Amino acid sequence: MEHYYSGLYTDFYELTMAQAFFFSGKRDTTAIFDLYFRSNPFKGGYGVFAGLENAINGVLQFSFEGNDLDYLASLGFRKEFLDYLVTFRFSGNIFGFREGDIVFPNDPLLRVEAPILEAQLIESMLLNIINYQTLIATKATRAVFAARGRDVVDFGLRRAQSMGAIAAARSAYIGGAIGTSNTFAAKRYGIPAVGTHAHSWIQSFDTELKAFREYARQYPDHTTLLVDTYDTLKSGIPHAIQVAKELAEKGHKLQAIRLDSGDLTYFSKKARKLLDKADLTGVKIVVSNQLDEKLIASLLEQGAPIDIFGVGTRLVTGGEQSALDGIYKLSSIGNVPTLKLSENEEKINFPGKKKVIRYLNGDGHFAIDGILLEDETEDRIRVLRHPSTEFKKTRIDRDGLKTEQVFFPFVEKGNALGPFPSLDEVRQFARRRFALLPDGHKRFVNPHIYRIGLSNRLYELRKTLIEQGHHHG
Repeated sequence: MEHYYSGLYTDFYELTMAQAFFFSGKRDTTAIFDLYFRSNPFKGGYGVFAGLENAINGVLQFSFEGNDLDYLASLGFRKEFLDYLVTFRFSGNIFGFREGDIVFPNDPLLRVEAPILEAQLIESMLLNIINYQTLIATKATRAVFAARGRDVVDFGLRRAQSMGAIAAARSAYIGGAIGTSNTFAAKRYGIPAVGTHAHSWIQSFDTELKAFREYARQYPDHTTLLVDTYDTLKSGIPHAIQVAKELAEKGHKLQAIRLDSGDLTYFSKKARKLLDKADLTGVKIVVSNQLDEKLIASLLEQGAPIDIFGVGTRLVTGGEQSALDGIYKLSSIGNVPTLKLSENEEKINFPGKKKVIRYLNGDGHFAIDGILLEDETEDRIRVLRHPSTEFKKTRIDRDGLKTEQVFFPFVEKGNALGPFPSLDEVRQFARRRFALLPDGHKRFVNPHIYRIGLSNRLYELRKTLIEQGHHHG
């Protein structure tokens, strides 16, 4: 395990509720919470589930040291409650999707079963980790999809939200980035570290040519030259070509040139012509500068001969969407199903103890996710009901759908079940799962909406509770 997760890694009201549960006699009442999001990030057609290993480690390490308890005492928390926190450890169960899987709105990504005091205390940390990493893994997947097989690299360290850059590099790698400029994250997670030089290197020499030559002398087998410090076409690229030929005479090879400003389509096309004319067809073109999936797609639609995309700010910050709207809702208390009512039916959660079954169509692609009550067996399910439109149904037999398990146990009675897969394994799993998502869900404009269906029993339970106006306040 890699960090110490303090029990103070939570919202203050979780602690005030925990103390109130403790003294009201509810501390050991069994509760079930579901963690899920209501709408796809980036107005897209899917999410990529990330952050699971960090989140589970956080739950299992969640505890209070002496100075944590001293601080809580200074805020007025009572001695009996603080004495309880001295030995606090999560003792419940956690089920959910595997990290890297493709997920959709209203899928319970995690199901937490624990005494309500424990389940409540870990809420904020779980949401903090899962929301951010799922957002960034999804953003990276979109950028990699837009790049059509070309490499995407995380360049976001300097623009990320402080230490969030570390989690962002991890999530971007799950999403398909081939490496990161973030050396700290590269070491921690075993991600390839990548990078070249800045304009300051060029400016520190009398001439651009001297700067290029010295960099090539230092790194003869790993040279990428930034060509837009002064004049890209008149000096940058010609000097890079000159240094490439000098490297070749010594048995080495210029790896790439990098463009970081201007009209990237125009300059990449001009650069490719100049390089090819000089018999440097193997030299790659790297571009950066405020890239995201839509700009990458636009560049390639315009025929830009780009080999590698360095994506920074708009990857690690989420770009146009800075947060995922993941939520954590109580669905059962004391083994009694419960729900939160809302004027908007789409916002009413699904009650009870649930699991997710994924249904695949004839060619093995994802078709619909079924949310079932835990004690239901999928081979008995004949119909899946639309959550909020009564007449909409999916008939499993008629559509020839097959089932797949996607919901697994990760923590049992406070103990992790088996080792986590390596980050490379998670990354490969994410690519395999994304390949099974039908293309209509991958497009950036008006993606096809993936179907979520409820079993008849869950649908009727929810309907009954809504009609009863049933909720615990």
